[in-house]
Amino acid sequence: MRLEGKRAIVTGGASGFGAGIARKFAAEGAQVMVADLNADLAAQVAADIGGIAVQVDVSDAASVAAMAEKVQLDWAGVEIIVNNAGVTHLPKPMETVTDAEFDRVFNVNCKSVYLMARAFNPMMVAARAGAILNVASTAGLSPRPNLNWYNASKGWMITATKTMAVELAPKGIRVNALCPVAGETPLLSSFMGEDTPEMRAKFLSTIPIGRFSTPEDLGNAACFLCSDEASMITGTAMEVDGGRCI
Repeated sequence: MRLEGKRAIVTGGASGFGAGIARKFAAEGAQVMVADLNADLAAQVAADIGGIAVQVDVSDAASVAAMAEKVQLDWAGVEIIVNNAGVTHLPKPMETVTDAEFDRVFNVNCKSVYLMARAFNPMMVAARAGAILNVASTAGLSPRPNLNWYNASKGWMITATKTMAVELAPKGIRVNALCPVAGETPLLSSFMGEDTPEMRAKFLSTIPIGRFSTPEDLGNAACFLCSDEASMITGTAMEVDGGRCI
């Protein structure tokens, strides 16, 4: 029960790594808000873990503000924010990515972190306590070709994590990031371009441990970084990648 008494919001919490984090947090005693664009899936996960489901578009200021208002009314505050929602573009040469694809990647992967900070930092600052966790990627540390703008968005998230950590530390708030390798999530086929045994073998050959990241892997790492056990850790980008970045 390492998160007992804590209130946590997990964006993109209806599937993949987000669902794994939400389930682990609930198992460790947290009240969890599963925030996702897919309302039906969010409701399913929330029902499974005894949490709350909220439909939100994290790239839209009004939608994030509405969620913050609900949190203030229902919970009167929050201790943990997990910025997990993310998208990618299909593998292709960087100059062939369309304006719409580029904007979607940066709005969901980057602007959302800004919007969440604007909406929820005041609650945490008022309490002088809290933990923010940004789910980045090994793509921001050791980029693969043909995913240029996705890679760049995750590099942005790692830098944002470190700058947020420096600014918020005197206010009692820790900020860290997780850098998973590709995992068994809805985005896997998008990263690979095609989900075939040959393509999976190619990806797995770059991971020394020999398997993809799982939602459970991310849940365990997230639980540690957001718990009081990590009270001296801020500004780190933890690789949960089976050795991919070595």
